[in-house]
Amino acid sequence: MSRSVVCASDPSLPLSSPHAAANAPTKALEINGLYKVYSGGLKALQGINMEVLDGGFRALLGPNGAGKSTTIGIMTSLVRKSAGRVRIYGIDIDHEHSRAKSLIGVAPQEINFSQFETSWEIVGNQAGFYGLPRDRARRNAERCLRAVGLWERRRVRSRKLSGGMKRRLLIARAMVHEPRMLILDEPTAGVDVELRRSLWELLRRVNAQGITILLTTHNLEEAENLCSHATIIDQGRIIEDTSMKQLLARRQMEIFILDLQHPLEHPPRLPDFQSELLDPHTLRVSVKRSRGVNPLFEVLSERGIRVSSMRNQANRLEELFLSLLGGNHQHADVPQHAGAPPTPAA
Repeated sequence: MSRSVVCASDPSLPLSSPHAAANAPTKALEINGLYKVYSGGLKALQGINMEVLDGGFRALLGPNGAGKSTTIGIMTSLVRKSAGRVRIYGIDIDHEHSRAKSLIGVAPQEINFSQFETSWEIVGNQAGFYGLPRDRARRNAERCLRAVGLWERRRVRSRKLSGGMKRRLLIARAMVHEPRMLILDEPTAGVDVELRRSLWELLRRVNAQGITILLTTHNLEEAENLCSHATIIDQGRIIEDTSMKQLLARRQMEIFILDLQHPLEHPPRLPDFQSELLDPHTLRVSVKRSRGVNPLFEVLSERGIRVSSMRNQANRLEELFLSLLGGNHQHADVPQHAGAPPTPAA
């Protein structure tokens, strides 16, 4: 019995998972003691451990050179690991390489399809690479293109598509062979705000139907809005691995955006608060979580400043992310070129 198609037949409908079986493995991804040492001694990964549960939406965060791309490269067999073990839905990538790889769909940051092929050809050929029969490949290609809103543009050569359309085409191509897990590398890089939001909604629909997603991004607002869990990697080590809710709860400061009823010409002096006048009607204020907002409104009232509305600054993760990286650099005690990974078991 063949699996049902991962993409919905109508873009207005939610995407459905073909693997919602009661006996499906709990862990979508298991990484244990993963090392990567490049020629010259550079230690890109220093024994990382990570798990992603089936149906999860996890952000893999870190600065450039932290080890994110190396980790994904090992998972997708583009990079040879030095030591450690990687399992995809319980399948060891060393023992059953092809089977493990068939469970993953990858949407890279780079636009890496032929600019002279149509969307239909790109997605259909990808299905063929994974061995899907012709009829099934055509059905999947149609449903995936409909799901990402590109069905009406299926005969258009990809070089004529907009940047946002090309990003959606990468996702359609990644889904066409019915993977259980999507790996998305900077999926909204270079697109405008409107297209970014539409891609976010698409990814939410995919994840809501049980497809596991591993997202790498430098857009911390994106990670906060989409992901339920976050893994932060730096200097080849995982420095944080927890739920997004628990991570955000550790912030020391809250940043609020205040919309003012009357314009201000100069930034107000607010003792014990850091403030910045973004424009005559908008004030940004940092408040210690231990204090709360009541003292802030008392100070504002004393100065005759009336607030019409207040909201959290959207990107609450940035401050915490920078503080975690700063602490890791300050206390790092093993240089990247030192030592060697354990010898892999035979």
